[in-house]
Amino acid sequence: MQELVFLAHRIPYPPDKGDKIRSWNFLSHLAQRYRVHLGCFIDDPRDWEFTDVLRKICGECCFVGLKPRTARLGSLRGLLDGRALTLPYYASQELARWVQATMARPQVTHAFVYCSAMAQYIERSHQQRLRCVADIVDIDSEKWTDYARRVSAPWRWLYAREARTLRHVERQIASNFDATIVATGAELALFKEFAPEARERLACVRNGVDSEYFSPGRPYINPYKPGTTALAFVGAMDYWPNVDAVSHFVREILPAVLRRLPDGQFVIVGSNPTPEVVALASEGQVIVTGRVPDVRPYVAHASAIVAPLRIARGVQNKVLEGMAMAKPVIGSPEALTGITAEIGKDVLLARTPEEFADAIWQVAVTDAGPTIGRNARSRVTADYDWSASLRALDRIIDA
Repeated sequence: MQELVFLAHRIPYPPDKGDKIRSWNFLSHLAQRYRVHLGCFIDDPRDWEFTDVLRKICGECCFVGLKPRTARLGSLRGLLDGRALTLPYYASQELARWVQATMARPQVTHAFVYCSAMAQYIERSHQQRLRCVADIVDIDSEKWTDYARRVSAPWRWLYAREARTLRHVERQIASNFDATIVATGAELALFKEFAPEARERLACVRNGVDSEYFSPGRPYINPYKPGTTALAFVGAMDYWPNVDAVSHFVREILPAVLRRLPDGQFVIVGSNPTPEVVALASEGQVIVTGRVPDVRPYVAHASAIVAPLRIARGVQNKVLEGMAMAKPVIGSPEALTGITAEIGKDVLLARTPEEFADAIWQVAVTDAGPTIGRNARSRVTADYDWSASLRALDRIIDA
């Protein structure tokens, strides 16, 4: 059996947030075809308990602890040497030594890096000997550009710098790796625009959703109080775009919703809520759950899934999972970008607080909610099955 080195910026298990869902599906699939050696960081102490799950399906593993606060300080080295701050953030001598030793094995024929920051561990000699594939998922340089537009100095300068330096990293990866993949056609078009010299080596492999796991047919205990119209937002709550989205919803959208639905309740479901998110909680109107063992009951018994993102790249798993569970999803243009769905039939689009309030009222008190939910479920099972994405991944790995 051929061997493959898989590098990820975050442990690919459990698949409880967007980046880990994709990396887990890719890793577990590749482990059926290759003896996979996994090197990754662990930035949440609770994730150490899952290392044995990965050791069972992988060959050798290198897990490196990462403390975000320490890593942020270390990332400032990039200001001295001109690098993107993301690179020293994910720099580790321990991991570098492990990669060098593992890559030296003659049985290793492939290298797969997940996230642009992990490409720094693949040296030129590796690229010459191995088939190297990078999954950068989203164009992170564009994300930092979006961040820069929403902050004031000096953060605006710092984020704009990160966008410029990461764009250089992304172009280098596209030029040096055998193939580089992203998650949506929109990201692929943007990538080809700024890296035309590598356009033949760029590809799209879409995200999927496990429609059996996220099935509306399973019984779930209702986590909400009787008599409430629950509006759920699901996501990692230490991720700035999610923090910005729920803060915006509570301050700008929820008042318009409550004028029409006095029993409305906004429920923020996700791990590691920041102090800003925790401060949004108010008895009866805004609930912050923190980490939950299973998000499906919160989705299954919600009247709607809301995705009021103002900063977003790629495909939002929270949208796909809500659709898979036959729930009406109401999203901003940013949240629905990259989703193959018919607006008004499979999902609802809202640009302003009043449009959100109108859509929420529509699905909460009319027959539109169940109808849109059924359409959404049909769309996901037809277009977002993981098997199609994994076949596309195989073609790229084997080319």
